[in-house]
Amino acid sequence: MPAATPVPTVATARIRGGPLAPGIKGTVQFSPVQGGTWVSVYVEGLPPYQPAKGNKAPIGPFGFHLHEFGDCKVGDPAEPFMAAGEHWNPAKQPHGNHAGDFPVLFSNGGRAVMGFFTDKFTVSQVIGKSVIIHENPDDYRSQPAGDAGRRLACGVIKQGY
Repeated sequence: MPAATPVPTVATARIRGGPLAPGIKGTVQFSPVQGGTWVSVYVEGLPPYQPAKGNKAPIGPFGFHLHEFGDCKVGDPAEPFMAAGEHWNPAKQPHGNHAGDFPVLFSNGGRAVMGFFTDKFTVSQVIGKSVIIHENPDDYRSQPAGDAGRRLACGVIKQGY
């Protein structure tokens, strides 16, 4: 009888801020649960909220997405983490319904703690992708990516804790 392929019990992204917000750090964990995946988030060092002024978007709540590639190279410091690609969207859904569309992060004193359930992917499917925190809130309607602004922090999803 062939050996069964092991199913990862957990995957983790260690989040690190880039040149636009170097103080950000945290973890995002992906755990299998009945019918889907539980995502647990702990992030600190987020910039203070700034309301929208004139034609400038607010800073925070923070767009939060799963991106195609596990590549957190900074690249251009003014537009960091572009090597992570676009939102992960294996089912080719419109924005707002991508597998990579996560709830925004609300912070208090620079800290965000959140957990949510999704049935859009398994833990195995996200290993090797990246998690990105954006400067602005996602509007969940602009195509293809929600107009969430610059990328502040990134973490590659790896099997284990």
